[in-house]
Parts: sequence; structure tokens; C-alpha cells
Amino acid sequence: MLDLYQAFYDARRHKSKRSYVRKWEKNFKENMEELCNDLYYRRYKPLPSKCFIIDYPKKREIFAAVFRDRIVHHLYFNYTHRLFERTFIQDSYSCIKGRGTDYGIKRITDFCRKESRNWQRKCYVMHLDIRGYFMHISRKRLLEIATETLKKIGSHPVSNQSEKTWNDVVDLDFTTWLTEVIVMLDPKENCILIGDPSNWDGLDPAKSMLSLEDGLGLPIGNLTSQLFSNVYLNIFDQFMKRVLHCHSYGRYVDDAAVISTDKEWLYSLVPQIRTFLHTALGLDLHMGKLEVSEVHHGVVFLGTFIKAWRRYKSNESVERMKQKIADFDYTNPNRVLRSVNSYLGLFVHTDSYNLRRRLFFKREILRIGVFDPGMTKITDRFKFYNRLKNCNYEQSIWQTERLCPHQRGRKSRNHQLRLRWHRQQECHLV
Repeated sequence: MLDLYQAFYDARRHKSKRSYVRKWEKNFKENMEELCNDLYYRRYKPLPSKCFIIDYPKKREIFAAVFRDRIVHHLYFNYTHRLFERTFIQDSYSCIKGRGTDYGIKRITDFCRKESRNWQRKCYVMHLDIRGYFMHISRKRLLEIATETLKKIGSHPVSNQSEKTWNDVVDLDFTTWLTEVIVMLDPKENCILIGDPSNWDGLDPAKSMLSLEDGLGLPIGNLTSQLFSNVYLNIFDQFMKRVLHCHSYGRYVDDAAVISTDKEWLYSLVPQIRTFLHTALGLDLHMGKLEVSEVHHGVVFLGTFIKAWRRYKSNESVERMKQKIADFDYTNPNRVLRSVNSYLGLFVHTDSYNLRRRLFFKREILRIGVFDPGMTKITDRFKFYNRLKNCNYEQSIWQTERLCPHQRGRKSRNHQLRLRWHRQQECHLV
């Protein structure tokens, strides 16, 4: 029961004000007890999902599970993600704690430096993409891979310092049963369509589960789908690393990159990759997106343009940001500040100071917020100046200089630079 409560709080995080969460909490104790009994006696069956279309950043079909099923997804994830992640390669970057987009970009950058000997030797990068990945996953094949992995890892020790195995920590009989319930669910069955049917116009039939044959596809939008997408392609990762010996290889969901100094060798991998994907996983390589290019000309990976000794945001990412910035609602300053901080969090990992000034150093934004000198964060203008007034900033600087006389000149100089920065911002408001 404690594990189920933890799963509830995980599913509730950042969504406590949503109507479906409040509805669940009205009869919280009864709902949790009923769900616990359904899982314990293995009567649990997922409820119909809601299906709708999103247009940003590209048109996709989303299946959203009800809150009750999301709690079960978090419960399953908490039980199994550590078991599955032990079998993943280091260069699988998607939906793994500590191995996100920034980690993937750094790894690909390191591969480029390694193969090119610090950008001194010519080398090439091959981009791979799988056609309609989520919609063409065979659920039966996925169930085989997942159950085999759980059975294999169950006898392994939890850690080097522990004598316990995963069989002692996790009820693998229960997780195996729950794996089958979640994987073999057909999200199309009795699903509730949200929005106008014309929203599906223009969507590629290969990217819609409503137009696919039975037994294929995972619903985009579920937490378990993100986990199972890595489980399914883990076989492909092992094939690339251990059979084809692609040491400079990394993958994020269905986007992968291989880097080598031998261009002909990269092209020779394509037939082997296509054959393996088709026979072992029932997937097809997207030949229209297959590309081999020189690393010297730049590598685009995960929305970042990588060049020698520097990194930039890709043009597509910047254009999407410009559209969002143009649609800011300045009647809601807090929301604008949160959006700007989220964009600055993406930019801070790239060489983009001048671009940040062009995008965000605008009168409308400066009226409500104050940037730090490096333009890595923005603070509410009223709170910032009120804080300076209350803490008697000048006196604290004077006391610090008395305590550290050897740093007196440097600290006073830094203080002058900070004041000059904020005076410059004031000038933009005139």
C-alpha cells in the first residue's frame, strides 16, 4: 500500500490543481483501497483512454490515460525502471535520470572530438531515424523482450555491496503480470476522441494508431511507453555496440548517430541495420532521413548544432522559440518570467549570449524582470529591488571588505559592475 501511495504522489506532482486529481482526492481513501485490492487480487484492467491531436512542435496523436491508470504506471515504473536500466548501454539518453538531452549532446561532442583527434582529422557522422517508431512497435514482441529481461535480471544482485537479489526486493511474479496487462492493452479499444475529427486531417496514417492493424503501437503520452521504448530498442543498441562495433554511437528514442573516420564503412552498415531492424523488431529505417555528413560542417543532434569547440541551438529550435516569445501574454507577468527562465535554462548549455540578448532584452520583458549579468536567469523586478533595499546592500559590502582587506579592490570593482549592469537595464525602460 505504501508503494501505491508513493505512486499517487508521483502522478500528482505538478498537477495538484487539475480537476481529475481533485476528483480522485474527494474519495481518496476509498479510491486507493479499491485500486490496491484490484492490483492485489489481479482484477485490475485499464480504463479507456482519451485520444486527441497536438500541433506543437509537430502534429502527433496522443492517448492520455485516466488518472487511476497513471498511478499504476508510476507504480510499475518505480518497481522496474532500475532493473531495465541495468541492461541499457551508456549511450541510451532518453528518459533516464542523469542521462537526458544535455548528457547526450555532451557524449556526441566527445565522440566527435575523439574520432577527429580534437577536430584535427576529417570524420563523418551518420544520422539514423526509424519510421513511425512508436506506432510500429509489436506489442507481442515487446512483451517477450520485457519478460525475458525481468527473468534474467531477477537473479542478479541489487548492488555490489548487497547480497540481496532483485527477486528479494521486487515481486517479479506481480510485475510480470502487470507488464502483460500494460503492454497488451489496445488503446484504440473504446477510446474517447477529443476535438473535431478534422484535427486528424493531414496526419500521416503511419503515425496514427487508429489506422494501424491490431497488435501494433504504444500510446504516446504514457510514462510506461517511454520506458518500453528503451526496452524495445535495447536489442538494437546491443547489436550496434557488440556486433557492428560502433563505439561512437548514441541514441535518443528513435534518433541515433554513428561517428567514424571511414565514410565507406558507415555506408556499409546501412544494409545490416535495415535487415536487423526488420527481422528482429519489425521496424523500418527511414531512408529519407538517413544522412552522412562531415563533422567539420557541424552536427545537429537533439536541437543543438555542434561545431569545433562550440555549440549553438539549432535554427529550428530558435524559430520555435521566436514564435512562442511573440505570443507572450504580458498581462500575466509570472507566466512570462517562468517561460523566459525555461528558455534560458536551454540556452545556458550553448554559446548563445548574443542570441539571448536579441531574443529577451526587450522593453516588455525588462519592465517585469531583471536579468543577472550572464543572462542565465531572470528575477521579478519588484522582488529584486525590494530585496536590495531591505538587506542594506552597501553596508554588507563594506563589512565584507573590512573582514577581507586583501579582496577589497576586487569586491568593490565587482559591486560597481553589478550596479552598472542594472543602470543599463534601467536605461532601456526610458
